This record gives sequence, structure tokens and C-alpha cells, in this order.
Amino acid sequence: MTPEKQQRAAEYKPLRTAIIGGTSLLHSPIFSAWSKETTDTPYGSVQFLRKDFCLFIQRHGDPPLPPHMIDHRACVQALADLGADRVIAVNSVGSLNKNIEPGSFLIPDDFISFGQIPTFFDDRMRFMIPEMDTGMARFLTDLCRDTGLKVHLGGTYIQTTGPRLETRAEIRLLKEYGDVVGMTMASEATLCMERGIPYASICSVDNYGHGIADVPLTMAEIEANVAGNMRAIESLINTIIKQGAE
Repeated sequence: MTPEKQQRAAEYKPLRTAIIGGTSLLHSPIFSAWSKETTDTPYGSVQFLRKDFCLFIQRHGDPPLPPHMIDHRACVQALADLGADRVIAVNSVGSLNKNIEPGSFLIPDDFISFGQIPTFFDDRMRFMIPEMDTGMARFLTDLCRDTGLKVHLGGTYIQTTGPRLETRAEIRLLKEYGDVVGMTMASEATLCMERGIPYASICSVDNYGHGIADVPLTMAEIEANVAGNMRAIESLINTIIKQGAE
């Protein structure tokens, strides 16, 4: 490990790491030995898994809710209450760029949302300049590359509402402004910033956006790519857990 990587590893080895994942991690064997607990927040109860210094929240819940029904405020508030001092999110995305291929990963450094972003500041005037945590992004890029994953550092994530995928016309518009498209990250990132928790996302590129590739997009293709990427994500999570435990 180079001195630069060692410095980043030391800097981003806090007391409590929180991982937020999607439905593809719902029944992952990687969490089989973790204890299952529930915590109450002003926004609702949240189930989470715990092992040593790590926490895991399945953002959709169990049974899973569709993206537009996720209570992001409850999830992030729960992590803040539990003492999380960094959040690593795994977000499934579609690529808006032929050079960002399914099976690869992208760690965004910016985001766009055309819908309403949730906030903790409903009852007070408080403004915030949103910025992704660049140091943690570089740290995660190091881990990805050390694990053998193909990763792109930097890019713009565009959040749509869901639960349907985007139309061809929407993708033609979005690809002029972003690199990947998903339904959850901008909300999570904003709320973590409001709570002062460093946040970075590992975006699993599971498909090309509708109309980007020369062949029609199918749900079967997306499901196959999700399964393939999950093995890589589980390997990466194991690396994160091991790195923090050393």
C-alpha cells in the first residue's frame, strides 16, 4: 500500500461505519451473523443490523417499499442516533454513457434531483451548500481497485422519482447532464450532509439507460447484472469491514 493510501485508510477508519444498501442486499449471506435490532426515531421505527463497529440499513425495509415510499429521514436519523460517523451507500444505477459499462462501479462527486428532496429543516430557515465527501470517495476508490473492481471516480448522479424506469426521451435529456441515473442517492446524501455525517456512494452500474445501448433494455438483463454485481459488492463490503477491524 502506498503512503497516500495508508494515510487515507487511517483517516477513514472511524469508530462506526454505516452501510446503506438496496433490495439486492436484503438476503445477502454477508449479514447472516449480524444482530437484528430496531430503533425509534421521530420519523418512524427503523430496523438495522449490527456487527462490532458496523451498522447496516436496508433502505427499502423488509418487506421492501418502492423507491418513492422510502422514509429517508427515518433511516438517516437512525444512523445519526446510533453514532455513525461515516455512511457508505450502495446504489443501483443505470448508465447514461456508453463508456460507463454495466458491471462497473462509479463513485459520484455531484448529483442532480428534479424532484423534492427530503430535509430535516422543515421548521427553520437553514441553508446548506451540498458537497460530496471527496476524501472518502478517494478512499473507497482505493478499496475498489485493491479488490479488483472496475471503478470510475467522479461523475454526476441524477435522481428520478421512480418506481418506473425512465423513458427513452427522458434518457436523451438526462445524458446531457449526468453520468448515471437512480432513485435514492440524492435524498440520502442531502440528509447525511444536514446531519454532518460524511457520505459517499458506490454506484453499481446494472444496465444502460433506456435507449443508450443498441439493443432494447429488458428487466431480465437488469436482474442478471444486479446478481453479478452483488458478488463484487459483497467482496467490497468484506474489505471495508476487514479494513476497519485491523
